[in-house]
Amino acid sequence: MTEIDERGAELRRLHEAPELLQVVNVWDAVSARTIAALPETRALATASHSIAASHGYEDGERIPLELMIAAIGRIVEATDLPVSADLEGGYGDPGSTIRRAIGVGAVGANLEDAHRPFDQAVAAVRAAVAGAEAEGVPFALNARTDVFLGEDPRPIAEKAREAIERGRAFLDEGATCVFVPGLLDATVIEQLVGGLGPRKLSVIGVPGSVAPGRLQELEVARVSYGPWTQRLALTALQDAASALYAGGVLPDGVRVLN
Repeated sequence: MTEIDERGAELRRLHEAPELLQVVNVWDAVSARTIAALPETRALATASHSIAASHGYEDGERIPLELMIAAIGRIVEATDLPVSADLEGGYGDPGSTIRRAIGVGAVGANLEDAHRPFDQAVAAVRAAVAGAEAEGVPFALNARTDVFLGEDPRPIAEKAREAIERGRAFLDEGATCVFVPGLLDATVIEQLVGGLGPRKLSVIGVPGSVAPGRLQELEVARVSYGPWTQRLALTALQDAASALYAGGVLPDGVRVLN
């Protein structure tokens, strides 16, 4: 097997293993190296929002695809671990975008449906899977549905049923797991796992989310943290700057991680 084949096979295995896969999202080479250095880290995931912000762009495919792919490539080069790339909605051509990400070494991807019509969302997943298969690399597609995001007055149970319907269709097309972002409680997560199957649900960790240990018990496949890791780092930076402006000094214990 080639190196990229080995990384792809390992990322697929991590999604299917009994243990919860935690991926702490990164946005550049130094954040990738910092997280990869931890012995608990088994894989990395990029955060499109964070990469866009670091280049001065808003989220939502505002950053040019060429710049996004280049950033993903630098992250891949910074580590020996498998890297899953957040490719938003696929930039209008999910199959081609997946192939470009594989071209710089990514072996997994997030693909969001932006709550588009059902048939369009399923077709995008189908195209993404076909793109990965054309490259001949083991690939983990984290197919995302945004049913729980945005203003939607429907009952939670109704949204969960739609997420399951979409997720099952994504899995039928070859997705590795189904990503349902949002502030979900244990009851909703249990319903989603019941509808999609054990080790098929991926969630996001946000302030107030269910803890990883409980996610493990609920048979969730994966948890990631999206832009919140960059927000955490920027919060620490801004708070430190505020303390310095107030006459303070750099605190003891700052590690040389760059």
